[in-house]
Amino acid sequence: MAKRKTAKEWVLNIAFNRWQFNRPKYVGKLAEAIRECAPKSLEDWERYYCEQVPKRHVPEGWQMFGKDMFEHLSEIGRRLYAKISEQLKAEVEAITEDDCIGYVREVVINRTYEGYITEKRTVYEQLEQDLGIKLRTAPDEWDRRYNVDFYIPVGDKAIGIQIKPITYAQTPEVHKWREWMRESHEKFEREQGGKVFIVFSVTEKSGAKRIFNTEVVDEIRAELKRLQGDQRGDQK
Repeated sequence: MAKRKTAKEWVLNIAFNRWQFNRPKYVGKLAEAIRECAPKSLEDWERYYCEQVPKRHVPEGWQMFGKDMFEHLSEIGRRLYAKISEQLKAEVEAITEDDCIGYVREVVINRTYEGYITEKRTVYEQLEQDLGIKLRTAPDEWDRRYNVDFYIPVGDKAIGIQIKPITYAQTPEVHKWREWMRESHEKFEREQGGKVFIVFSVTEKSGAKRIFNTEVVDEIRAELKRLQGDQRGDQK
C-alpha cells in the first residue's frame, strides 16, 4: 500500500510543482539522467546525480547554486521555503526550511530512483507474460561480470536479460548501448552458453511503460528454442 501523504508533504508537493522547481532548469533532466546512469543502487544514482547531471543533463544556460549539487539542492529548498512562507504562510506554519531541503532531496534522489526501479519491474513482468516463462534475478556476480539483470535457465545453460529504461529522445541511440555492453555480453555467451538480450523500455505520455524493441521477444523465443534443441541433442 502506498504511503499516505501528510498535509505538510501535500503542501510541499503543490508548492514544488507550482513554482516549477521540478523543471530541468533547476534540477536537471531527471528522466534522461537516471536512464543514462542505469543505477544498481540508490548510492549509484546519488553519486551520478551529483557528479554527472551538472555536466551532461542540464539545459543550455543552466546555473549551479553553490559549489556542488548538494548546495544546489539546498538552495532550491530555501527558495521553495521562501515562496511558501511568503505566499502560503497561513496554511503551512508547521513547515520548516529543513523540511523543504529534505523534500527536494527526497524527490530528486530517492523518488527518481524508485520510479526507475518500478519501470524496470513493470517491463520485467510484461516480458514474463509475453514469453510465458519465469525470469530469475541475476546473481550479484553476474550483474557485475556480465551486465545482466535477469536470466532464463535452459538445462546447464542460460539466456541473459538486461532491461534498459530509456527516453524517446534516446531511442535513436539504442545501438550504442549494444556496443558498450558487447564485451560483457559476449563473455556471458561464452561462459553460460546463451545470448544476452537488451530489452529497452519507454514511458508513454499516459505514464504506461512498454517494451520499445518488441522484436526482442521473438528473438528470445528463438534462442530458447535453440538451446532447448541443444539440450535434447546432448541427451541422445
